[in-house]
Amino acid sequence: MDAVRLLPEYLARRYHGWKATTFTENRGWYRRLAEDGQRPRAMVISCCDSRVHVTSIFGADQGEFFIHRNIANLVPPYNPDGEYHGTSAAVEYAVTTLKVAHLIVLGHSGCGGVQGCYDMCSGHAPELEKSTSFVGRWMDILRPGFDRLPPGDDATRQAALEREAVVVSLENLMTFPFVKQAIDDDMLTLHGCWNHIGDGGLDSYDPETRSFIPV
Repeated sequence: MDAVRLLPEYLARRYHGWKATTFTENRGWYRRLAEDGQRPRAMVISCCDSRVHVTSIFGADQGEFFIHRNIANLVPPYNPDGEYHGTSAAVEYAVTTLKVAHLIVLGHSGCGGVQGCYDMCSGHAPELEKSTSFVGRWMDILRPGFDRLPPGDDATRQAALEREAVVVSLENLMTFPFVKQAIDDDMLTLHGCWNHIGDGGLDSYDPETRSFIPV
């Protein structure tokens, strides 16, 4: 544990600034959140990318979203094999315990994870093909989306694969029995979105046309 240190000073200063302003000015709200527990209306599955700021995009308050982040905002297929499944556990908790009304998969432009999958599936990233690569094995989830890509140049196909990451995740969510049951009971709806970081755009997935429409 020699690598573990106290919090960096710049983060400690930011914390004290938040505690003295935002927290102090809203002390009653934070106390209510602590005492009443969380009751989020929606779950958002987004990428780990530091540029994707979910609460800012949707103007959400603290306690409004149950947020799970992973590489390339992917959801694996339902696979109760007794191994470690962080994303599946988060989905299970959100749907069966928190009973969120909406589950949103949020992709974004310039996704490094998607680029890694594209390079791997194109034969240009042998390091990700290794069985020891956590990233590579995780990005295997997106291989069906790569196989659906239309012909075109690499930039266009990679951008299309970012949207396929959203669609594949939505498809995989439907393999979870408790997700399908909640949908059948009109207790849950699924949504897919893609955010363009550079221009602030947000597209919503239309399953009827299998396309993304600007919000």
